[in-house]
Amino acid sequence: MRFAPIFGAVGAALLAFGTPASAQAPAPAPTAVSRGATPIFDAVKQRDHIRCGVSQGTPGFSAPDSQGRWSGFDVEFCRAVAAAVLGDANKVRYQPYSAQQRFTALQSGEIDILSRNTTWTFQRDIQLGLEFTGIAYYDGAGFLARKQPGLENAKGLDGASVCVQTGTTNELIVADYARANNITLNPLVMQNLEEIFQALFSGRCDAFCWDRAALAGTRMRAPNPDEFVLLPEVLSKEPYSPVVAQGDMRWMEIVRWVLFAMIEAEEQGITSRNVQEGLSSTDPNTRRLLGVTGDFGPMLGLNNRWAYEAIRQVGNYGEVFERTLTPMGIDRGVNRLWSKGGLIYAPAMR
Repeated sequence: MRFAPIFGAVGAALLAFGTPASAQAPAPAPTAVSRGATPIFDAVKQRDHIRCGVSQGTPGFSAPDSQGRWSGFDVEFCRAVAAAVLGDANKVRYQPYSAQQRFTALQSGEIDILSRNTTWTFQRDIQLGLEFTGIAYYDGAGFLARKQPGLENAKGLDGASVCVQTGTTNELIVADYARANNITLNPLVMQNLEEIFQALFSGRCDAFCWDRAALAGTRMRAPNPDEFVLLPEVLSKEPYSPVVAQGDMRWMEIVRWVLFAMIEAEEQGITSRNVQEGLSSTDPNTRRLLGVTGDFGPMLGLNNRWAYEAIRQVGNYGEVFERTLTPMGIDRGVNRLWSKGGLIYAPAMR
């Protein structure tokens, strides 16, 4: 809203003195904008690894195997950031947190990035002193329930006990759904996911309210998956975003644009298998993305091959989805590219 006073001062002078356009001073060339202190970015470079906050075990998103090796959609994103910033996707240390612990860990500086199926909400965005960097995955809460005769939808859960995890948006979702549909749901609130899984599989609770993608993975973990059904209702909007602490604008921009670069790579058909060939492409969009032209890397404090390395070592958005979530039986759905009927979209790199 600064246009009015600027026009008032400059425009009046031009009208009064009749200064021709050719006599006006040329606009200054754009320069890089200082983002102030970069404590997180500086610490990451000095430490030479990224501390990535993940879940305590969410199938498809972040879970350790029997050897302690982490994998999943959220894990791969941290690897992409490490490849872009440090040149090596393996320079990541994973630190698991419960839903209740995760934000405190980020606020206190225990981790550099939270990549942990975390929903972007108004209250979290405004009150927690954190920055949500961009929507990486669109989901919605639902119910995974033990099969019962006649149970076809969530209204059939009237009187059921429902497991929910402490510190998640699902506590409110269960209460809202019960109130809106005039049914009774008895929440069984627990902090530890493994405890919830065991409660569900043993029959201690009749259903589990969580995000639908994670519920699909939970069903696969059950001793007898056919005993459980994912009910059809989508109860909420759950846009997942990587999260960083406030106070380092540069770090926030790096994390955000690594995500956008992975999305843009899929749109352009650039994969981990053909990214090397992309360096000789004549497409101006590809050349900018891979750092051949544009000189965008220094604007982030990185070298010009930052996106190239993320794609080469980890892959584009679609590759990561196919590698981590498709095996869980999760369809792309709304997480298709915008050009294929989905919601996944990245701003232009120019």
